[in-house]
Amino acid sequence: MKDMNILEEYHERRNRGNEKISSQNFLPYNRFFALDSRAYDEGEIPSRYKELIGLCCSAVMRCNDCILYHLERCIEQGCTPGEINEALNIAQVIGGSIVIPHLRYAIESADEVFKIKLQATDNIQY
Repeated sequence: MKDMNILEEYHERRNRGNEKISSQNFLPYNRFFALDSRAYDEGEIPSRYKELIGLCCSAVMRCNDCILYHLERCIEQGCTPGEINEALNIAQVIGGSIVIPHLRYAIESADEVFKIKLQATDNIQY
């Protein structure tokens, strides 16, 4: 079996968990998932900015799965390493030293996600 990269592992784990949640057929879960996915749609605030906000909040909340989700989305939306660093800096300022382990995770993950996305498309400059 082929070794999975960070995104493949994450997507497999996320999809498996989401399927289990969905199979509960529990209306409050379904409502929240719908609300969550629509929050990042284009609006007065562009989607890419919303993803940077999500990344910042995820780091403050110390959720590595959330960090990876928003990193991938930020990169897909065309965010640069500089923009990602600025968003993570805001998280560091707001959250303080408790955010440092998650900042490490975000920076290491961003390097890997940029490389994966660069291999998939020629449009991303890193």
